[in-house]
Amino acid sequence: MPHCNWIGAGNTVTTDAEQKEQGKALVAGVDEAGRGSVIGPLVIAGVLIKHENLPVLRDLGVKDSKLLTPSRRETLAVEIRKVCQNCHVIKLLPQEIDAVVLGGRKLHKLNYLEAQVMARVLDVLKPDKAYVDAADVLERRFKRDILECMSFKVDIVSEHKADRNYPVVSAASIIAKVERDSEISELAEKYGDVGSGYPSDEKTIDFLKLCVKLGDYPECVRRSWKPAKKVRSEKGNRQIKLM
Repeated sequence: MPHCNWIGAGNTVTTDAEQKEQGKALVAGVDEAGRGSVIGPLVIAGVLIKHENLPVLRDLGVKDSKLLTPSRRETLAVEIRKVCQNCHVIKLLPQEIDAVVLGGRKLHKLNYLEAQVMARVLDVLKPDKAYVDAADVLERRFKRDILECMSFKVDIVSEHKADRNYPVVSAASIIAKVERDSEISELAEKYGDVGSGYPSDEKTIDFLKLCVKLGDYPECVRRSWKPAKKVRSEKGNRQIKLM
């Protein structure tokens, strides 16, 4: 497996030539946006940057997208794309998510789907080292699942809260969130106010109730999600009582 010796790692002493080579190494960060949403796509984004340019991300003020305002995320997304070597985004539609959640076998549901898609992102970026925000409760298992789907060997760091601990993952989280926000805006233009798409948003739940009242959910809704099932079930219970 290819391996890069990172500057300052352990007690290793590097020569000037080695440090120069390490600076040219390509580092990727991968994260998602919309995992818990009941409406809209799950967006997985990856960014690729030279190791020597990692400090630039910190200087830009890159951090976990959830800690930034929408306008700040949009501004940073533009700057991130400028400093990075490459960016790659994959959007999973509600139907794709439903198929895995409802039909996937144990340990091969949403977490495994995310691992597969992150592998696809990394296959495009081709980094020397990658940092990913682990979706699985077991960080090692998530790393293993990604590696099993890779077409080449790569050094992967899989951690919870990687979007807070590594600026390169924070950058990916910003790209993913901006892309998802754009998708939600398009849905709002088509269907009206759908809220943020998350079950904790009353506007989103009201939208689900309206859909069921008018007939059925549109394709932007994840029918396999408990909140969507609950709204539909409540409608069925009301109909039974009225009979």
